Formats: sequence, structure tokens, C-alpha cells
Amino acid sequence: MHEAAILLWITIAVAVAFDFTNGFHDTANAIATSISTRALSPHAAVGLAAVFNLVGAIVTVAFFQAKVSNTIAGTLAIKPGLVVVMSALIGGIAWNLITWYRGLPSSSTHALIGGLCGAGIAAAHGFAGVRWSALVKQVASLVISPPLGFVAAAAFAILLLFVIYRLQLRPAPVNRTMRSLQVLTSAFLSYSHGANDAQKTMAAIALALVAAGDLPRFEVPLWVVVLSAAAIAFGTYAGGWRIIRTLGWNILKLEPATGMSAQLMGASVIQAATLIGLPVSTTHVITGSVMGVGASRKLSAVRWGVGANIVLAWIVTIPASALIAWVAFAIFNTAGLRG
Repeated sequence: MHEAAILLWITIAVAVAFDFTNGFHDTANAIATSISTRALSPHAAVGLAAVFNLVGAIVTVAFFQAKVSNTIAGTLAIKPGLVVVMSALIGGIAWNLITWYRGLPSSSTHALIGGLCGAGIAAAHGFAGVRWSALVKQVASLVISPPLGFVAAAAFAILLLFVIYRLQLRPAPVNRTMRSLQVLTSAFLSYSHGANDAQKTMAAIALALVAAGDLPRFEVPLWVVVLSAAAIAFGTYAGGWRIIRTLGWNILKLEPATGMSAQLMGASVIQAATLIGLPVSTTHVITGSVMGVGASRKLSAVRWGVGANIVLAWIVTIPASALIAWVAFAIFNTAGLRG
């Protein structure tokens, strides 16, 4: 097999690996609240999340186009080579694994964008490798979305609890109803996660196909959609129990009503961003939503120290994954690997 073809398939394999780590890294986003409130058993929650990750990725691209993929692909100001794409993915994978091991719900989206920046800078021998206007747009959406989740979830939780207290509903029936609704909101959140996050891997594979000359212009073929959707679904099923513990228990002790509120509002923010083509971090949004519902009850109910550690991980993610990608590109270049 020709060397370029081998390099292409290696790059696609690395992209699938990134998608898999994205799935198990971000599993907690959709299911931690449902598990902590006992709305779903851990295995049922993981299975539900995997199925709806798959459905969300395929349905969204089929009916609403790969708008998020197009936005991600615009990060680079240079025509990417296969080594650039592979280095970017390695930066994202490495940071996903580091934060997973530490139990920190950092952003796979940030990690891939950082990886593209680092690889682009290395390939261009300078900052001209990055389209900074596109990067600013991406970072803005990533920064704004968690506060939106916080505010939306806090407002919804306040309204919901007001209605419950106003109608003097008994706690036991309310909790049963809210746990049932959490199954639906878990599915919606998983659907939204697949719709937004799987498109990042689709972008990477499509960029690799363009670099190899297999595509004349950037577009996402159907087989890439299915492959990316399946990889993130399998990764989701593998689970990310360290992060589930952080989101489900360490930030805030959730109740069925607050858990449902966080999931519903978080999913709504993610879905809205997907429809207009903005990459957002499911991790950021749902964490902001969880903290929002906690703050709606009592500010001291939220463990702000844990939240501060998570925010620090968010801030560090782009430069850290960029540095890893830059080093990976330098190693490949030194070894004479080009493409």
C-alpha cells in the first residue's frame, strides 16, 4: 500500500481513538445527575447515553448539515497535511486521558481546538498557521455557553420549585415524577452531546481526506458520519466513572428536580448551539447547569472549590493540548514523516 494511503488510515484510526476518548470522557455529562438521584442505574444510564449519542450524531448531520464540523475546520489558516491533523488529534487524546485520570471534566472540544492550533503553528513555523478570527468565535462560544447553562438552569429550577411549593405537592410523588422525567432529559442531553461533539471528529477525518486528495473540498461523507457516531457511542458505553463521581456527587448533592432542571437546560443550550454551527463543550455547559441549580437553592450548597479546579482545567486545556500537538508534530517532522 502506498505510504500516503497508510498515513491516511493511521490518521483516521487516531481520529476514531479521539472520538472514543471523547465518548468515555464525556459520558458523565449526560448521566451523572441521573445516577446520583437514582433515576437510572449506572448500566442503564450508560446504555441510554450510548444509543442517543449515536442517534444525535447521525440525525443532526443528516437533516441539519455538519455546521459544527465546518466551524472546526476553519481553525486552520493553512492547507492541512495528514501529519498536522494527526498531531492535533494526539494533542486532544493526550489531554483527554490526563484529565480523565485526574477525574476533571475538562472539554474535549477545547482539547481538539488546542491541538489544531498547536499543530497549525508548528506546521506554519509561526502564528500564521491559525485563523485567529475563527478561533475567537469558537472560544467565545465555549466561554459564553457555561454561564448560559448556569443562568438557564438556575431560572428553571427556581420556577419549578416555586410551582411545587405553591401547589403544595408532596415530596414522594414529586421525586417519582422527576426521576421519570430525568430519563427523558438524559436522552435529550445524550442526543445533544452526540449531535455537537461527534462533528468534531467528522471535521478531523474530513480534513485528513482533503489533505490526502481523496476529497476535492471540505465536506463530510456519510461513512465518516456513521464511523464518528459509532465511535463516540462505543466510547460512551465504556463509561467515565471518575468524572461521573465529580459531576454527580462532588460539586453538589442533587435531587431529582434539580437534576432534571440541569439536564434539560444544559441540553437546550447545546442543541441551540449545534443548530447554528457553534462548537460548545458539553462538559462546560452541564457543569455550569449543575452549579446553577445548586446556586438557585443556596449558594453554600455548591462546592465552589471543586468548581474552581474544574475552571482551572478549562483554562489550561487549549494551551496544554496545543503544546502536546506542537511536540507531536516536531517529533514526526524530525523522524521524516510528512504528508
